[in-house]
Amino acid sequence: MKVVAVTSCATGIAHTYMAAEAIMKVCKERGYKCKVEKQGALGLEDKLRDRDIKEADLIVFANDVGLAKAERFEPYKDKIFQTKPHEVIKDPNIIFSGK
Repeated sequence: MKVVAVTSCATGIAHTYMAAEAIMKVCKERGYKCKVEKQGALGLEDKLRDRDIKEADLIVFANDVGLAKAERFEPYKDKIFQTKPHEVIKDPNIIFSGK
């Protein structure tokens, strides 16, 4: 399984990176490929390529604020799981609850 995610929080600091780490860790534990784009105080980091998004089996949005360049994901709405950063930090397995 291929998972891509975008994390962001209101301040763009701690929860953005903690959520990204939680998602990467749970994917690694399950043997899934994973890429995470962080949208924080430093801007877009590890920006997902169009190919990454297209090939993903699951797209995770863990955000408290609007996403930059959200239109990239429009064609893939059926693959999106929406959550909050603190929720995925608390229990990263929730991203697989609908899969």
